[in-house]
Amino acid sequence: MKCEMNMERQIKRQRRSAFTLVELLLVLAILALLAGIVLPKLTGQKEKANIAAAKTQLNAFATALDMFEVDNGHYPRGKTGLRDLVIKPRDAGADWHQYLDQIPKDPWQNDYIYECPGKHRPTSYDLSSMGPSGKAGGEDNIVNWTITR
Repeated sequence: MKCEMNMERQIKRQRRSAFTLVELLLVLAILALLAGIVLPKLTGQKEKANIAAAKTQLNAFATALDMFEVDNGHYPRGKTGLRDLVIKPRDAGADWHQYLDQIPKDPWQNDYIYECPGKHRPTSYDLSSMGPSGKAGGEDNIVNWTITR
């Protein structure tokens, strides 16, 4: 009889210390709800940070391009002009120096688009990132002709 009572007590203790299936499902539902609320906000912040980083990079390019123009009397020409900030072009003046260590990709790992003379800024250059979509000419493009420094 004593042995049976000890067994019953052990079983009751085990039942009390374990979670029921309903409790586990409730916890999972709460976690899913929290993830549904938090994740979209975090992903939106990452996209905003990427856009801000692209604008900052455009401003850094603008500074280097302005220094190039002061030293050489013109902006780098053509669509590959950003490369002239890293590698000395044939038509560079004696004051040319390396303006950037490298030409980084935008936050979405696409190349920046440079054109001189520019279509939007014919007296200087157009510089842009294709933005999150990765497509040129989209509404999400980040462009130097709309950014104020």
